[in-house]
Amino acid sequence: MEPPFKTPEQLLAYKTIPHLLADKSPGVVSVAPASSVFEALQLMENRDIGFLVVLEQEALVGVLSERDYARKVILAGKASKDTPVRDIMTKTVLTVSPADTVSHCMALMTHHRIRHLPVVEGGRVIGVLSIRDLLKEIISHHERLIRDMELERIAILNSGAGSY
Repeated sequence: MEPPFKTPEQLLAYKTIPHLLADKSPGVVSVAPASSVFEALQLMENRDIGFLVVLEQEALVGVLSERDYARKVILAGKASKDTPVRDIMTKTVLTVSPADTVSHCMALMTHHRIRHLPVVEGGRVIGVLSIRDLLKEIISHHERLIRDMELERIAILNSGAGSY
């Protein structure tokens, strides 16, 4: 038996992961594991971002966030110029593929309490989705859905179907 109501995604599909990545600046901002944390922070500041993928010969070996820095350098009393990225990066990285959905990405981020997801295709990182990217799409999607439903309602009312 089919449920009486359709989900918003059944009524109108979300953008695909490749479409979300196309809306962002091209390329992936990365750092090597041997780089100093200070160099990584400078890169984040120059690019106005708070998250980097850590690549070794194009292979994803970890990620580095401002949170990693605050908790594993500042609070640990380490010096950012003397600490390599490999010592503080998050090594267990959740990733998604271009075939995944906005809903799946949001569920992963919520369940694992993370704010960034590298998108991997064929073993290569092709982009990074942030919680902001997903929220922007969800809000836009719901606005389109409401607009479409409002237009449908107006069409029904104008066709006389609503009169007695």
